[in-house]
Amino acid sequence: MSASAMREPSEIASNGAPDRDGFVRTEVTAEEWNGLAYACAEGQYDLTALWIDGDRARMALLSRNHGRAIASLRCDGGHYPSVGRIHPPAIRLERAMRDLYGTIPIGLPDERPWLDHGVWPARRGLEPTAAMEDKQKYRFLPVEGEGLHQIPVGPVHAGIIEPGHFRFTANGETVVRLEERLGYAHKGIEALCAGRSVEEAARIVGRISGDSTIAYAFAFARAVEAACGIEVPARAQILRGILAELERISHHINDFGAICNDVSAAAIHASCTLLRERLLQAAERCFGHRMMMDRILPGGVAADLGEDGIGRLRQVLSDCERSFEMVVRIYDESPSIQDRTVTTGILRAELARQFAAGGHVGRASGRDFDSRRDTPYSPYDALEFEVPVRPQGDVDARARIRVEEVRQSMAIIRQLLGRLEPGPVRATSSTPAAGEGAALAEAFRGDVFITVRLDEAGRVAHCHARDASWFQWPLLEVAIEGNIVADFPLCNKSFNCSYSGHDI
Repeated sequence: MSASAMREPSEIASNGAPDRDGFVRTEVTAEEWNGLAYACAEGQYDLTALWIDGDRARMALLSRNHGRAIASLRCDGGHYPSVGRIHPPAIRLERAMRDLYGTIPIGLPDERPWLDHGVWPARRGLEPTAAMEDKQKYRFLPVEGEGLHQIPVGPVHAGIIEPGHFRFTANGETVVRLEERLGYAHKGIEALCAGRSVEEAARIVGRISGDSTIAYAFAFARAVEAACGIEVPARAQILRGILAELERISHHINDFGAICNDVSAAAIHASCTLLRERLLQAAERCFGHRMMMDRILPGGVAADLGEDGIGRLRQVLSDCERSFEMVVRIYDESPSIQDRTVTTGILRAELARQFAAGGHVGRASGRDFDSRRDTPYSPYDALEFEVPVRPQGDVDARARIRVEEVRQSMAIIRQLLGRLEPGPVRATSSTPAAGEGAALAEAFRGDVFITVRLDEAGRVAHCHARDASWFQWPLLEVAIEGNIVADFPLCNKSFNCSYSGHDI
C-alpha cells in the first residue's frame, strides 16, 4: 500500500460497523500497525490488549470516546513490528507472546524472556543444554552509583500467596530501582483452552485468578455470546451484576483491611476479615459457592436467587455497611495510619494514563475510566452509579477509592435486587457456533479483557485473557522509587496486582 493510500489511525479504528461485541475489526498493513502504535503513544488510544492468534498479531484499542477496535496484522515469516518500541506498556505483552508462540516483535527494546523461565524444554523431556542453562540466568538491568546495594525478595514469600521475585536496588533505606520477575504462576491458559468445549473453557477461564472468578467468567460468557449471537434472559443479566458486585465488595474490604495491617492496625484488619467472611458465607448460601465459581456461564447463570436469598443479601449488606463505616471512621481518625499512607507510593497521573491503568490504581491517580460505565454492558447500562476518582495517587488514595467503591457496589446491588423479575436464568438456545467475540468486564482490580474464537464445531479455537495487572505491575516499580524499603509491602498491597492473572 502506498503512503498516499494509508489510512490515518483514527480512520482505522472508526471505519466500519462494530460487530455484535461492539468492536470494529480491521486488517492493517505494517505501516498502519506502526501508526496505531504511535497513536497509543500520543494518547489517541489506550492499548487494551496485544496477542497472537495463528499467523496474526492482534491489538485491541480503546479510543478517547471509548470506541473499541481490534486491528489484525499478518505476521510474515513469524515477525511483526514491535509496538513496545514505540509504546512501552506493550513491552511485557510482547515478551510474553514471543515466549508462548515464538513470534518475533521486530525492534522490541527488551528481548529477555518473560513467562519462559528456561525450563519449558525440560518439561518436554529434552536434555538440558548450555543454552538452556544460560536462559535460566535471568539478567536484571544494571544499576550504577555509589553506595548502592541489592535486596532480592522472593519468589517464595512468607505468606500463603503466589510467587513473584522483586529485586530492589537501594541507597541505604531508599529504593532507587525495583525490578520484578514474574511468570512463576504460568499455567498455559491459552493452550489449555484450545480445542475445549465452551463449558470446559469457561471453567478454566474462571480460574485464571481466583479472586476475580466472576469477572473472568462474565467477560468470557459475553465474548462467547457475542460470537454466537446468544440472547441472555433479563433475570440472568441482573443476577450477573449482583454476583460481580458481591465479588468487588468482598475483595475491596479484604484489601482495605490488609493495607491497614501493613501499618500495624491489626484490629481494622481483623474486622475486615470478619466482614469478608460474612459476605463469603452469604454467597455460599445464596449461590452455592463461597467464591461463586462457575456461577456465570455462557447464556446465563447457574444458580437462581430465591426470595429468602434476596432477604439474606439485603440483611448482610446492611450489617456489613454499618460495620464497615465504623472501620473507615477509625482509619480516618488515626493519625498514625495517615502518617504511613499519605504521600507514600505516589503514582503520577501521566503514567496512569500512559499505561491505561484500570481499577483503583488508575482511578486513585486521576484516570477516570470504568468499563461498566464507559463500555456499558448489561445490567450496568440501566443503572445509576458513580465512579470515584482521586488525584493524589498515593496509598491513601488507593485505600479511599476502595472505600468509595464498596459504597457504590452496595448501592448497585440494592438497585439490582429491586429490579429482579420472574423469568428464566439461562438462554433456551445457547448452542455454540463458529464466530469470534471479545468483551471487557470490570473486576475489582480493573478491566478484564477476553477474546475468544470458536471453530465450526463450536469449540474454542483460541482464547486470550488480559488481566488489569498487566498494566499495573510496571507502575508498582515506579511508585516505590524514592520510598523506603520498609514501605514496599504497604505499596504492594495498595496495588494488589494479581500474580496468577498476569502469569497466563
